[in-house]
Amino acid sequence: MRSISVAGGRMAPALRAGLAALVALALASCARDDPTVAIPEELTTTTAPEGTGVAAANACPVDGCKVSFQNVEDAGDEIKLTLTSNYTPEVSGNHYHVYWDKFEAKQVSNDAESRHGVMQGEWEPTADNPFTTTGAVAAAQRGESTNICVTPGDKDHNVIDPAVVECRDVASLL
Repeated sequence: MRSISVAGGRMAPALRAGLAALVALALASCARDDPTVAIPEELTTTTAPEGTGVAAANACPVDGCKVSFQNVEDAGDEIKLTLTSNYTPEVSGNHYHVYWDKFEAKQVSNDAESRHGVMQGEWEPTADNPFTTTGAVAAAQRGESTNICVTPGDKDHNVIDPAVVECRDVASLL
């Protein structure tokens, strides 16, 4: 295989692989309109090949992952949350951590103690949108809290940035 020269040097293997993946994805998207063209399965997934430098569909944008409440409504004994984010959530990738404000964002993270020096709290990781409260964030688990919160979490269930959090008063729904 010939190497590609870039500014007098050779293209790094990861860059070459990333470029190849982008070209393959572009060809595959054009081929989707033609039923006679077979598209390899690895080109129809939302995750990029490892080491290619191509971001997965749920990767944080350059300015970081953000999530906020679009709507909060009554769901019988629970609360239905509709969220807006700048990434596509996947529990095995970047997703949402929903929790009651009896905890801080730093606490709703697997690395709460090791990274933030705080006791780990309870939260519900989810990619569901809308999401109806359940488990650690069920209405019965709230204690005295009347504020429900959400922050972006990563594949290891760590909070991506504890400063990026939104809480909503849901007292009228309880």
